[in-house]
Amino acid sequence: MGVATRTPILQLAGISKRFGAVQALADVDFEVYAEEVVGLVGDNGAGKSTLVKTIAGINVADQGTYSFEGKAVHVHGPNDVTKLGVSTVYQDLALCDNLDVVNNLYLGREDRGGLPVLREEPMEKRARDVLRGLSVKIPHVRTPVAELSGGQRQSVAVARSVMWDAKIVLLDEPTAALGVAQTRQVLDLILRLRERGLGVVVISHNMADVFEVCDRIVVMRLGRRVATFDVKAASREEVVGAITGAEFGKLRASDASAEDLA
Repeated sequence: MGVATRTPILQLAGISKRFGAVQALADVDFEVYAEEVVGLVGDNGAGKSTLVKTIAGINVADQGTYSFEGKAVHVHGPNDVTKLGVSTVYQDLALCDNLDVVNNLYLGREDRGGLPVLREEPMEKRARDVLRGLSVKIPHVRTPVAELSGGQRQSVAVARSVMWDAKIVLLDEPTAALGVAQTRQVLDLILRLRERGLGVVVISHNMADVFEVCDRIVVMRLGRRVATFDVKAASREEVVGAITGAEFGKLRASDASAEDLA
């Protein structure tokens, strides 16, 4: 079934954002469907981070509409977006090295059951179930995060984002500074998120990673969405050309929305 017959889980239309004299986003449309991985690419200063922060509720757009599951919503901050089912994993991961995996997964959402102490056993069981469901391999759920590899840490951060009923996961440079084996672990995890029916947005400068796991690639340049590619029909040279503004990159790029790529 092509995406043209479906409603996006997340859809932004005509989003603009200005910081003083700087027009960070200008009339940007963006959509994510269930069971889809979207690559968001662009050079430094293209507007990727501003768009992601707008999706995450950190930035409030000056104009435009934010729709979730086909309904326009008003976003005033990150809590509004989290309640919708949008989760963001930033580069710093926001993990506490001195805490074990269980306590990082439950950070800020500890299970007390109305008691003054934590319900450690149910927390540990759910942590194991979530990690097992995502095929995340770690020594033990009681291992301190400081003792995990980079790939394992990234996987724990992603697991935390999906264990609270997320429908969209935004991943900011998820393989940056990881080795080959650790990168493979994270890319496999992204594919498993798609298999579970989630919509995933991957912000990355690594074209090899983008082409391996993404279904569509959206290119930003100077605060605008300038091209959309179907990964199966595009080449790396075309995408890089769209990022840089070279004519070659425009030959098969489409400024239309995902419906035209169905």
